Amino acid sequence: MSTLHLARPEDIDRLEPMVAAYHGFEQIDSTEDARRAALAPLLDGTPHGVAYLIGPRRAPVGYIVVSFGYSVELGGIDGFIDEFFIRERVRGRGMGSDVLHTLLPALSQHGVKALHLEVDIDNTRARRLYERAGFKARERYHLMTRTA
Repeated sequence: MSTLHLARPEDIDRLEPMVAAYHGFEQIDSTEDARRAALAPLLDGTPHGVAYLIGPRRAPVGYIVVSFGYSVELGGIDGFIDEFFIRERVRGRGMGSDVLHTLLPALSQHGVKALHLEVDIDNTRARRLYERAGFKARERYHLMTRTA
């Protein structure tokens, strides 16, 4: 069973290298300075989201970042899984499933009523993981994005 620890400012040196590994895996172009700048508000307690370390706080094996929004339809605050990473050497041991099952109860302290995520259409392994954890595609909806 994995353990979720709300990440704090003193966790930045454990968290940032995992974010770099995830960004490398997903081919996201980012710099260490940009990653640290994006993580700092989450670790400082911004009301816009949270970051959790997965596994032992001193030697985490992954992380998950959730940003917060609001949905009248869903009854209040909703969360969006922005990034979810578990080190490759420990994948396939059920840790991802455990995180997804414990995440919504952990987020209840922030008032979160629903949780969303997006997954690469070709990543069948991840899609199965999310479906087993209770996530469902919304048939009439398609995520669309516009950047500034």
